Amino acid sequence: MTPEGPIVPLIDPVFAGSYSYSDLGLVPGVPTLLGGLTFKSGDPNTLLIGGDANDFDAKIYQIGVLRNAQNHITGFSGSATFFADAHGISAEDGGVDGGLAYGPGGVLFFTSYPDNRLGQIIQGNTTVTKLIDLTDFNIGPGADDSVGTLAFVPPGFAGAGSLKIANYDGSAWYSVDISPDGNGTYDIISVSSPITLAAGGSGPAGIIYVDSGNPVFTTDTVLIFDYTRDAIYAYGIDNNGDPLPASEQLFMSGLDGALGAIVDPLTGDFLFSTFGGGDHVIAVQGFTVIAIPEPSAGILAISGLAVVAFWRRRNDRRTLSRTH
Repeated sequence: MTPEGPIVPLIDPVFAGSYSYSDLGLVPGVPTLLGGLTFKSGDPNTLLIGGDANDFDAKIYQIGVLRNAQNHITGFSGSATFFADAHGISAEDGGVDGGLAYGPGGVLFFTSYPDNRLGQIIQGNTTVTKLIDLTDFNIGPGADDSVGTLAFVPPGFAGAGSLKIANYDGSAWYSVDISPDGNGTYDIISVSSPITLAAGGSGPAGIIYVDSGNPVFTTDTVLIFDYTRDAIYAYGIDNNGDPLPASEQLFMSGLDGALGAIVDPLTGDFLFSTFGGGDHVIAVQGFTVIAIPEPSAGILAISGLAVVAFWRRRNDRRTLSRTH
């Protein structure tokens, strides 16, 4: 299989009167296929984004963003430069996927696919500091299962500070407790029972928490990017910050390869990358800005709204990476 070309998104009519999108295009200097993205810690004008996703050559790149008079991002400044390695466990396969987010202590967490690993990079490092095999914690227990994405619930939401991990192949969502390991990184100490996101199967590929103060959203919500169904769905959340599957509502369709996502702390817009679907970055506007503190060693928080990414079935994605 080869990439199908640029995505043609369509915001559902329920939301279309309040939200719009713009295609920011390719990211200069970042090799395809694109992985997750986030803003550099403390710098809302520098974007971090994965390149060569799902491959042992995967790396995270940094690039400046251009803004208009209203502060909305309109493009990129110059060419991206290397920020850090983001490989998986095997030289044969595995590398950054849709999950890329700062956690406690300024540690940069990422998901690695298809080797089902949780990666960590200590602030200031350019190499992967730690990789955890999630199969040991019954996340992706099947032979061909792998994690897709992760997010930390932002302050102000139920379950604030907790780490959420989504299994791509199994369409399952987990709450994960972590603890400092004494080396600047974190161990997993417990994992919840899984929540199945779609009975008919899905490939969760991105998450953004949305405050109920935003237009159309009457309750606190999580947006989940579904790589398999080429869409973004809205879910109400429970008192732990987990999605309520029965509340699923279409937000955006017509996507191709939607992967990572992050909220712009200056405007409330969210950005997402596309894995093979043109390898562009898309910006969605219409959200309000919510002030969120930087992460600290004592609080599991993220600068900007927490975001997660999820993705398409393993064989499809492996084929994409092999043919690109």
